[in-house]
Amino acid sequence: MEIFEVYDGDLQLFLQPSFFYMFFSVSQLILLPTIFVSWIRDHRKQRREIKINSFFMAAIFASLSLSLFNLLSLLYIFFFWSSNDQKTALLNSVLQTLSWLAISAYLYKTTESKFPIVLRIWWVCYFFMSVYALIVGFFFHSVSFWIMTIVSVIMGVFFCYIGLYKQNGSTSILEQEQPLLADQSRKVKVTPYSNANFFSTLTFSWLNPIIELGNKKIIDLDDVPHLDYKNSANTLYSVFKGNLQSLTSWGLTKAMVISVWRELLFTAVLGFLKTSTSYVGPYLISGFVEYLNGIHRSKKDGYILVMIFSSAKLVECLSDRHWSFKMSQLAIRIRACLIAALYKKGLSLSSQSRTGQSIGETINIMSVDAQRIGDFSLYVNDVWLLPLQFAFSFLILYRNLGFACFAAFLASLIMMMVNVPFGILVNNYQKKVMEFKDKRMKSTSEILRNMRILKLQGWEMKFLSKIIGLREDELGFFRKLLYSSTITSTLFTSAPAVVSMVTFGYCILTGIPLDTGKVLSTLATISILQGPINKLPDAISMSIQAKVSLDRIAAFLCLNELKSDVIEVNCNDDDEYALEITNGNFSWDLTSSSSFTLHELNVRIHRGLKVGICGVVGSGKSSFLSCILGEIPLVSGLIRLNGEKSYVGQSPWIQSGTIKENILFGEEMDEEKYDRVVEACCLKKDLDLLPFHDQTVIGERGINLSGGQKQRVQIARALYRDADVYLLDDPFSAVDAHTGTYLFKECLMGILRLKTVIYVTHQIEFLQTADLILVMKDGKIEQAGKYGEILNPGTPFMELVEAHNKSMLIIDSVTINGEDNHSLENNEKEKRTSEITPQGQLVQEEEREKGRVELSVYWKYVTAAYGGALAVIVIMVDVLLQVFSIGSDYWMAWATPKSIDADKPVSSYDLVTVYAWLSGGLALCNVMHCGFLITLGYRTAKLLFDRMHKCVFRAPMSFFDSTPSGRILNRASSDQNALDYSIPYVIGGCFIAIIQLVGCIAVMSQISWQVFIVLIPVTAACIWYQQYYISSARELSRLRGVCKAPLIQHFGESLSGLTTIRSFGKEKIFNEKNFELIDNSSRPAFHNSSATQWLCLRLDMLCTITFAFALVFLLFVPDELVNSAMAGLAVTYGLSLNQSLEWLIWSLCSLENNFISVERIMQYSSIPSEAPLICQQNRPAANWPLLGEVKIHDLQVRYAPQLPLVLRGISCTFDGGKKTGIVGRTGGGKSTLIQSLFRMVEPAKGEIRIDGVDISLIGLHDLRSRLSVIPQDPTMFSGSIRSNLDPLEEFTDEKIWEALDKCQLGDDVRKKEEKLDSLVTENGENWSVGQRQLVCLGRVLLKRSKILVLDEATASVDAATDNLIQTTIREHFSDSTVITIAHRITSILDSDMVVVLDQGLAIEYDSPTRLLENKSSSFAKLANEYASRSGS
Repeated sequence: MEIFEVYDGDLQLFLQPSFFYMFFSVSQLILLPTIFVSWIRDHRKQRREIKINSFFMAAIFASLSLSLFNLLSLLYIFFFWSSNDQKTALLNSVLQTLSWLAISAYLYKTTESKFPIVLRIWWVCYFFMSVYALIVGFFFHSVSFWIMTIVSVIMGVFFCYIGLYKQNGSTSILEQEQPLLADQSRKVKVTPYSNANFFSTLTFSWLNPIIELGNKKIIDLDDVPHLDYKNSANTLYSVFKGNLQSLTSWGLTKAMVISVWRELLFTAVLGFLKTSTSYVGPYLISGFVEYLNGIHRSKKDGYILVMIFSSAKLVECLSDRHWSFKMSQLAIRIRACLIAALYKKGLSLSSQSRTGQSIGETINIMSVDAQRIGDFSLYVNDVWLLPLQFAFSFLILYRNLGFACFAAFLASLIMMMVNVPFGILVNNYQKKVMEFKDKRMKSTSEILRNMRILKLQGWEMKFLSKIIGLREDELGFFRKLLYSSTITSTLFTSAPAVVSMVTFGYCILTGIPLDTGKVLSTLATISILQGPINKLPDAISMSIQAKVSLDRIAAFLCLNELKSDVIEVNCNDDDEYALEITNGNFSWDLTSSSSFTLHELNVRIHRGLKVGICGVVGSGKSSFLSCILGEIPLVSGLIRLNGEKSYVGQSPWIQSGTIKENILFGEEMDEEKYDRVVEACCLKKDLDLLPFHDQTVIGERGINLSGGQKQRVQIARALYRDADVYLLDDPFSAVDAHTGTYLFKECLMGILRLKTVIYVTHQIEFLQTADLILVMKDGKIEQAGKYGEILNPGTPFMELVEAHNKSMLIIDSVTINGEDNHSLENNEKEKRTSEITPQGQLVQEEEREKGRVELSVYWKYVTAAYGGALAVIVIMVDVLLQVFSIGSDYWMAWATPKSIDADKPVSSYDLVTVYAWLSGGLALCNVMHCGFLITLGYRTAKLLFDRMHKCVFRAPMSFFDSTPSGRILNRASSDQNALDYSIPYVIGGCFIAIIQLVGCIAVMSQISWQVFIVLIPVTAACIWYQQYYISSARELSRLRGVCKAPLIQHFGESLSGLTTIRSFGKEKIFNEKNFELIDNSSRPAFHNSSATQWLCLRLDMLCTITFAFALVFLLFVPDELVNSAMAGLAVTYGLSLNQSLEWLIWSLCSLENNFISVERIMQYSSIPSEAPLICQQNRPAANWPLLGEVKIHDLQVRYAPQLPLVLRGISCTFDGGKKTGIVGRTGGGKSTLIQSLFRMVEPAKGEIRIDGVDISLIGLHDLRSRLSVIPQDPTMFSGSIRSNLDPLEEFTDEKIWEALDKCQLGDDVRKKEEKLDSLVTENGENWSVGQRQLVCLGRVLLKRSKILVLDEATASVDAATDNLIQTTIREHFSDSTVITIAHRITSILDSDMVVVLDQGLAIEYDSPTRLLENKSSSFAKLANEYASRSGS
């Protein structure tokens, strides 16, 4: 009985040809008057000239062709058709002929700038109607009906493509706006895809120049074309932002879908087409087997079958390739939108939001979660494609086996339902994995930023163990996630065998007859069904991961933003006040209503005034500037600012880039103004000494500049901006006395003499010339007025002045002789500029490997875990798996009769029993494959993670100086993610693909060995194409990885300098830079995915030729030489030949592309290490150093081989138990000397001995753990007060409280509810810089080392706190060697000895008294400068 006969009633109507003819006719009758009305309306508009592109001409040509085709069809129907549907068919042909003719005429004459919406809607409807007619005709009608609809379907795809993607005019709306937003002076090479013609787009030939270039040279980023404007991050984000209505997971999803609806719709059309055509082969196999058996045999039928097989494969290949290409393009677009949205949100985060969201967590969201959402877009069509594939499968199964298809359906449903609980587990585990990954990335980011202090303290291995511990917590849930996913994957991969077994078993039990054709058709259908079944666990896993990532992104986008309307800003020149604060109450923590950070502020500052702010540590000085910047939340009151502002932070924020870029900070270059600012900021000599002058690239956070140089670059940046109000937070603390005085005179009293300047300072001498002084105490303004007006006994200001005067008593005897305090120069030193030759920048472009991934990389990965034994086992299991797979198919083909009437080779019981055993073996092999593969990947990922992190943490400081942290974070995040999730599956897929292809060829060659005549040259061509392609693809993949690092670095750097960026109003410039970096990251990703499709399309075409040749050969081979069952089996495997070969090539390419992540991680697993932490043969005594004597002999130091010497032969001795002060100009080498003492940088020549022990011979841990340091930049880590004071957990709480009391922080900590567990946010942002410095003092008080180094330890505190610190050190380190670097001369005047450094030489070394007595000494001049600056 024909399938058509089982349908009756109304349902049968929808399957009749007359229904389709009438439906098409009615739609044409609607379309024709619509076109006519549009034509009339169009001609009433003003005529304008439109340049017609190739796609528009193709649309006209296609319309005319369809009109001609329908005219020929009309003639054919009229003269040769005798069907009952002839009249309706004739009407349909007449109307279609007229309609397509009208469309071509309308398109030729239209003045619209793009295809009319009416036509686009019609083309989409036409496509779906054609597909419907094709499917129904294919299943239920003769060839004469449905073969004519193939042309309609193909043309429908073409019209959908040009209707949704291409436009009539020469420019689109977005392209017309491009000159307003893009830099027209910059000529860029745009991707050829943007203007490729139809044939080039269809075959990906537009990529030929890039593929060819990759075979001639190593592709660099400059060789990769830019994306067109429509695909740029700026444009995509603008569209996305316009569609974003709510910041929820659903709101984000809706915005993304609306933003890319055209792409989604077109991919849906392609997906439908590829899915439909993929089932043509399984449907026709039974007919082909019948043909080979001689049933209803006709040569014409054979030719038609071969033509249909080949045509279907061709259409399937083309649609599949363009579907994959469009989906990849979709993923890149969505990722660009999300990263742009995350960055823009990051620039607007409020202080409270920043406290709860670390930089590391934010980077993880940007680098992992946004990528994951983009990757999920590859699976978005599976929501409806998988059910469609199941529907097609069951239709074919119903045709072959009748009601047995319901047994197959039930078995499939049970297999899927079993996975539901495991899917829930995977979801829960995924959330936990991401939670711990956030913590790990947060800690890694923080540690990398503060690696210098960790190495100085000897804590790097302790913090490494913290990272490893967080990774272990992550791996605990990751392991559960993997094995839960393994169960899911095993069930799904075994599903086809189980479904086949249940289906055939049901047929045997119910007596449904089986023959070879039906069995092979069923096996081919279930084989195709294996694709969606195998893909289902991936789709479920990706859906779960995407949902988690989407929730995290939505949560980030919902964080509170900085309120822009808190400060009333106006630019009224007639307003006499620059700043007004009325009844202002401010608080960093809005959740705590108990106290305000600043309260009862009432200030009016006239324009042009110089306002100094002073007070003790923690009094609210920096918070006062923050309230003017709008950074601290306003609780109540009013704040009004007149004009633009410029800001200098207390902790210098320097961008990676050149010095010039840091000073200009996005402003236009004005040579005269630039030179004036550089001169005023005392930077000219520094620039002259640098190898590339102001083009010298500054390392991350200004790593290759001294503290004073960084501060002066900051000041220059603020001065270069022509603002109205300047806010300077302790700008002179990091520079020496002379430089500080020079900056004050030239900058504040010079360039800014007519500007309003509000500056915080701890140096009383800079307050004497202030027009207004504000004295802060406990968040309030205690005093306000001029210097003499507020200098009253018993006042807070008097206490500060008295503390300052007390520190100055020791140099009161110094006579200020009025010498010209010009910059010191040692005339005896030759200063030959010829020696300063350009050497190479400290920060270089990221190194990437060139050429193919070395075999050693694969070998190291495979053998990292269990010596490679698991990889061998996986291969053996995969071979066994393929044997069982082919064996089960071969058994069913051989054991079933050729026809229903033929004798059965075996009994039904034996048929099912053997097949069940073979299927069981197949399922067992699937379990073993997944289990061993997961174990291999998990163990290797863990080992490589530990190896890379240990190597990075043991790297010398020069590595961190020259390597932006973004490069390391990219490897710890994105590349490690590839090791965790992607690479094991790619390796397993590669093994299976090779074995499957060999098996497929083996089965085909058993029947049609002549296929090798074509297969051998086709295989050679495939290998040639793969080799031709891989050179470009490999470098594009590497560039994709390399281009992520600058994006991550820019993201982290921007978040670190958020206050500076916002105060300068440079959010737009930074957003544009982010857009540029996103585009740079998308360029290689887009062309890499395109190159993959370029290759796959060509391989598909070659496989289709091979398959067609095999079919043609079977038509002509004599019957006695062909076993129809085996021939049918060969055809069944031939249907998957192109998929097998494509999968193999894709797996090999994906393997190499993914192994670039392994390569990059291994690159950082072989960094040259520092000296050993412990040298067993040279371990110092347990009580070393006993005296603390430091002897330095001919010490010469440079930071890199290509850089000049910083220390140029220093020799001196620091006596044990004595205090030694080190002074000198900014950049003189003071901090470098201290770094040499800690072996942060190894000497080029010379030695340092402590108590007679050459420190270069002992272990670094033995050295650094015996020394203590209070660094120039006070550092705190996120955690608690306890963990910051005692990170090694060596001391009791009593000892910690004692240290806190000694450093005057005990009372502040006791006021907090959590006491020692009080929260410390990232970088200690919730503590003032002065308080952070006191915490550093607390650390050394706990440690009590014999040698203590103070590197500008009191630069960020007031004079009273400075005196307190000095008193504390004198009291508790009286028998220790104390080495002090200070710009405050008073901090080292009580030292036993003083060393004066200038340009890397020790020009003076004596007691401070003797040096002061010698009026011509450099030290006396420094003291004179400080005394003259401080005297009133």
